[in-house]
Amino acid sequence: MAIDRLKTSIWIQAQTRICGLAHIPIFVVKKGDPDAGVVLLKVSSMDGLCRLYSQIRDPSGALAWSQSASGGNRLNDADADAYIEKQKKYDPDIWVVEVEDPNGLYQLDGKEM
Repeated sequence: MAIDRLKTSIWIQAQTRICGLAHIPIFVVKKGDPDAGVVLLKVSSMDGLCRLYSQIRDPSGALAWSQSASGGNRLNDADADAYIEKQKKYDPDIWVVEVEDPNGLYQLDGKEM
């Protein structure tokens, strides 16, 4: 069974628009493969801590998010940035998106795993 997947660049555009409408600052820090690049999503609470999510697929193929870099805990910004730099070297097609969300308004568009 083939699963239709939204192109990464279109997902990024949609997230940018959703955040813009909600007045949540969002930045594309690194552009990756427009069709199938994996997304690293840094959600900063603007207090020196953040959550770092990796875009994954669940067993059924649906979009999900993993905090594998942090074990589900918040990271300090320097540790998150170091992890992101390592991933950029490992995967040149990766997208890096940062959301500045001190009020906790941003909602992931898939389940956390």
